[in-house]
Amino acid sequence: MPFQAATAVPRRAVTPAAFVRGVVAAYERYGRDPAEALSRGQVPPDLLNSPDGRVTAAQFEALAGHAMRELDDEALGWFSRRLPWGTYGMLCRASITAPTLEVALKRWCRHHRLVTDDVLLDLEVGEETAIVSIRELRDLGPLREFCLVTLFRYVLGFSCWAVDSQIALRAAEFPYPEPGHVSVYPTIFCRNVRFDAAHARIVFDKHYLSLPLARSATDLDNMLEGALRLTVLPYRRDRLLVERVRRVLRNARGRVLGAEDVASELALSTRTMHRRLREESTSLRDLKEEAKFELAKQELMRGRTPIKRIAEIAGFRNEKSFSRAFRSWTGTSPREFRGRYR
Repeated sequence: MPFQAATAVPRRAVTPAAFVRGVVAAYERYGRDPAEALSRGQVPPDLLNSPDGRVTAAQFEALAGHAMRELDDEALGWFSRRLPWGTYGMLCRASITAPTLEVALKRWCRHHRLVTDDVLLDLEVGEETAIVSIRELRDLGPLREFCLVTLFRYVLGFSCWAVDSQIALRAAEFPYPEPGHVSVYPTIFCRNVRFDAAHARIVFDKHYLSLPLARSATDLDNMLEGALRLTVLPYRRDRLLVERVRRVLRNARGRVLGAEDVASELALSTRTMHRRLREESTSLRDLKEEAKFELAKQELMRGRTPIKRIAEIAGFRNEKSFSRAFRSWTGTSPREFRGRYR
């Protein structure tokens, strides 16, 4: 993937020094001097050995982008053979014509097997979730963490850009012990991160897979000029967030969910959830009202459940408050509404 430094990126330092050391290790593997790359990334010498050191997205873009070109290896020494400059761009081009994200990810996983035999990427689709996993076919050695994290960053970065939506992860799992810089993982992936797992994998709502790709070949050309930015900065917009909140509220069926409960189900902070809902021109309060109405309407149309029980299912304290709310929604009482469907 032809990575070049992008402009106007946030200054927050989220990439750990361990990944900077991973780039330096690639230079050592090829017997090259990393001085120019470190200079491009404005990485001070003392940061290399810092257990808590961080660099910004812009710094890591400049550092890794220069290293990939100078070493002609977009895998930065992870694999048994180089992935020449432009390899991941080729994977993007093979996937960009797919009609949906599911087809694009299947192509990505299939074509990734053509560029290396050292790892296998796989997409598994379940009843509610989709899982992208990485199976290691050789010992990745000290570069294991850097490799697995970056492979997921590549997949997520391209996927989010292609469908113009953040893909909110439910979980991320890694087959190595918790690293000292574990605090960066929630920013890179999600709050639900597990280590010492059997395999590396990321888990997300399968409904993202049905999103159509929203980018053209021309868009891809422009993106590839600064593609590394997509791997170090989280994509903010989530086109499925409103529907994901609706699903949580529908499944509550009588349980009173506070903002903290809903946010926890979505693996988000409460503040982030509220902010993103505002960006989608709605609020949790509005979605709660909508969920109550839809649930009550469905139960009334079935015609069997007592209205007092429907009030409980919809989250009301009593039948009187439910009837009052239902009249405000429809202009009729629950009994009158039910009578239309008998």
